[in-house]
Amino acid sequence: MAVKMDPNTKKVIDALNKARSMELQAIHQYMIQHYILSELDYGQLCAYVKLISVDEMRHAQRFAERIDTLGGAPTCDKAGGVVQGQSVKEIFPFDINMEANTVKTYNELAEICHKAGDSTSAGLFHSIISEEDIHLAYYKETAGHIATLGDVFLAKYVATSKHTGPVKSFVKVMEKEDF
Repeated sequence: MAVKMDPNTKKVIDALNKARSMELQAIHQYMIQHYILSELDYGQLCAYVKLISVDEMRHAQRFAERIDTLGGAPTCDKAGGVVQGQSVKEIFPFDINMEANTVKTYNELAEICHKAGDSTSAGLFHSIISEEDIHLAYYKETAGHIATLGDVFLAKYVATSKHTGPVKSFVKVMEKEDF
């Protein structure tokens, strides 16, 4: 006989799975953009978008581990479709919208966790929100430079290295740089 799950735990698992599905969508979206930027030879832009995708993979894993700890099954479904064929000038404003929506949603989901009495899951959301804020700041700055300087700004990135080196986290890169 199956044990019935506490309704508050179910609410938390549902919140965590919603977040996980958003992370899975972001992973796919950012990897598609990484390949677009690579093909256009915008090496450093390509590398940073790839590192952000790796950050999202880590977030998805952290959500999955928490879901598993609570006795749930981590979703493998993406929250939505992936947009393909974006131009370099479309990528960063698009990503601003994705990250801003993520921060807003995660704050709402953290509140659900608090109300359900799960401060550990709420803390997980807050930890990830702080990293999403770093991604959002990067996307805003890059989109602003592209909007203001256009091809002059983009020329700075043509033929730059797309290799990420030993650092496997965009957040860690930004901790070392003043972008």
